[in-house]
Amino acid sequence: MAQVPQTFLDALAVRTWCGLALGALGRAREEIDAINVYPVADGDTGTNLYLTLESASTAVEAVFAGYETGAGEPSLADAVHAMAHGALIGARGNSGTILAQLLRGMAQVLAEGGEAAHIDGAGLRLALRRAADSARQAVAHPVEGTVLTVASAAAEAAEEADGDCGTVARAAYEGARTALAATPGQLSVLRRAGVVDAGGRGLVAVLGALVEAFTGEAVREAPAARESLAAVGESAQAPDAASGGHVRVESMRAADLCAEGSDSGGPAYEVIYLLEAGDTAVARLRERLDALGDSLVVVGGDGLWNVHVHVDDAGAAVEAGVEAGRPYRIRITHFGLGDVHTGGERPPRERAQRAVVAVVPGEGLAALYTEAGATTVLARPGEPPASGELVQAVRRAHAREVVLLPNDAELRHTAAAAAEQARAEGIRVALIPTRSAVQGIAALAVHAPERRFDEDVVQMTAAAGATRYAEVVVAERQSWTTAGICQAGDVLGLIDGDVAVIGPDVTATARTLLDRMLQAGGELVTLVVGDGAPETVAEQLEARVRESYLAVDTVVYRGGRQGTLLLIGVE
Repeated sequence: MAQVPQTFLDALAVRTWCGLALGALGRAREEIDAINVYPVADGDTGTNLYLTLESASTAVEAVFAGYETGAGEPSLADAVHAMAHGALIGARGNSGTILAQLLRGMAQVLAEGGEAAHIDGAGLRLALRRAADSARQAVAHPVEGTVLTVASAAAEAAEEADGDCGTVARAAYEGARTALAATPGQLSVLRRAGVVDAGGRGLVAVLGALVEAFTGEAVREAPAARESLAAVGESAQAPDAASGGHVRVESMRAADLCAEGSDSGGPAYEVIYLLEAGDTAVARLRERLDALGDSLVVVGGDGLWNVHVHVDDAGAAVEAGVEAGRPYRIRITHFGLGDVHTGGERPPRERAQRAVVAVVPGEGLAALYTEAGATTVLARPGEPPASGELVQAVRRAHAREVVLLPNDAELRHTAAAAAEQARAEGIRVALIPTRSAVQGIAALAVHAPERRFDEDVVQMTAAAGATRYAEVVVAERQSWTTAGICQAGDVLGLIDGDVAVIGPDVTATARTLLDRMLQAGGELVTLVVGDGAPETVAEQLEARVRESYLAVDTVVYRGGRQGTLLLIGVE
């Protein structure tokens, strides 16, 4: 259904834009992958852009969901901060990292108004200029004929436009589309392959979605592809009505055309990680990584950065991050062999029969699940994984059959989408709707790979369903709950997702919560203690169980930075 035209940019327009852009990149993903030849012909630019935008869109949706139960709606600043942060933590590959910085640059301008409800065309012009400039500054050695060129052209065209947001967005789109058509003339590797720049093609799709968000009218992207292909010769075929306007390369992928081009002598590994560090440490890190390799892009700020570099010595790139601050979500990809992950073994040549993939909320539980044989996806506080991350984890498990444990009620739809995609790739996937990591622990405890797949899934589902779960958190704001009104700073005890106890003290609240859960019976209590919980809380709860519930056993795990003070499971 067409969007209602509007002349300004507000939080709802940001949400609409993200959804439309995600759809546009989803439709163009295979095409963009196929024309990906620079900086490395690894055929994943479309996928990386999609996963980056998916993370941004998920973050924006989470902000809107947080307002559904209360009054009001998110401000423009709320929405753009979420968009930029989501893109930053989910950025993949060279182009995805640059896209994250483009969105961050826009957010810096759009959020300057504080609680302002919206901005006009003049504000959007400034945002597009900041986006292009900040992305160029994030790249160690900018190259023309890439997404940076397309972004700069979009900003220049927008600056020439005089009107509302729809007018400015359309000018930016047309400027980007024209610049994209010229990229083969600026970069020889594109000209030899007969393609336009893949990252630039993705940005044109994102800007086209911005036009549609304002005007309600879908843009046509085929003319830019047709012009570019005509400019570079006969090695590619112009799109026609039957192809739906996609770029098509004769007989083989563009990545194959460039397999023996200028990239063949480049670094062997792509290294990406999130980094918690200060500005001074990051400045030193840039110098260190620039000396180690190429395609260096460092984006972010305010203590959180996304680092991307191509190197021959992956270990040195990670060590540089350790010296600068705290790196995590480390991804190391060998350009010839696919993903490898620090701290784990590479998948065997022969697929395993069965594997378990689980989302876990903290490093401590990640270690526990990994020790039990599961492939884990870390969900840090406020950073839920996107469906693409879950699909990649399923692939990484390298098994014919996979049991997927989302361990969070909010991830139900994300996990379902990932399972559906994995099934389309020929992997048999069973999704067990675990709503907490303690339910996942119970399911994993009865997992038996030697059983028939259906029987194993039934047993794991039954174990998870028989486990009641609770969590202890601190209220961030005043709100209505099922247990009454809470104030910011109150300690909340939730049972099966609903607030059951409100108290001033973590240990006392946890004790009351545990008593209520054990009133219905139980044989085993599982305690997962987060970093923010009092040192003695586990000891006092264990003592409570020993004194009052003689037939009940207790097991304690350290969850690390898991977002909640305490998780409790009762089986």
